[in-house]
Amino acid sequence: MKPKEETTEAQILNAARSVFIAKGLECARMQEIADTAGINKALLHYYFRSKDKLFEAVFNDIASNLFPAMQQLLDSELGIKEKLTFFVKIYLKTLHENPFLPAFVINTLYSNPEPFLRHFKDIGLNPMLLQDQIDDEAARGLIRPFKPQHVIVNIVAMCILPFVARPIVQTIFTMDDEAYSLYLQQRENEIIGFVLNSISL
Repeated sequence: MKPKEETTEAQILNAARSVFIAKGLECARMQEIADTAGINKALLHYYFRSKDKLFEAVFNDIASNLFPAMQQLLDSELGIKEKLTFFVKIYLKTLHENPFLPAFVINTLYSNPEPFLRHFKDIGLNPMLLQDQIDDEAARGLIRPFKPQHVIVNIVAMCILPFVARPIVQTIFTMDDEAYSLYLQQRENEIIGFVLNSISL
């Protein structure tokens, strides 16, 4: 059985994640998070002094799963096309489960980037290590030569934009929430197809 302290912290993180998904960072309230976790606000503040600290903890929890999965993918024996395909799938799955994440990352990078960048430094996540494999597969006529810093950034941008620009996307293309949800489901195949076509001979 887990210690009560660990269980309470996990309850808070799960509650915070659900509230952040529903309300976003700006509109989320500590009282609502406490109510969702089934604790009083004083106990919530005992664990996390502010909403920003709580949000950072939620992000750290997400990153502790996402970044190692990405690193494992980079280190795998898969071909470049398979690696990029799974990169899109893993990244979009994380965004679907945590739609507040892109806005948080963007805000963090402009206000206090060190906590975010620390994760990359700690696990050594470096897509540039793909270059040797890219050069090898290109030399064998499997793909066209390309630089990972361009393709990876393209992938991230294509995945993130519909989440950070949701009101614009829905307005321009006249989507209600149901149509927008369907649109997000279709994005995976669209992005994968676009990326694979861009590196194919």
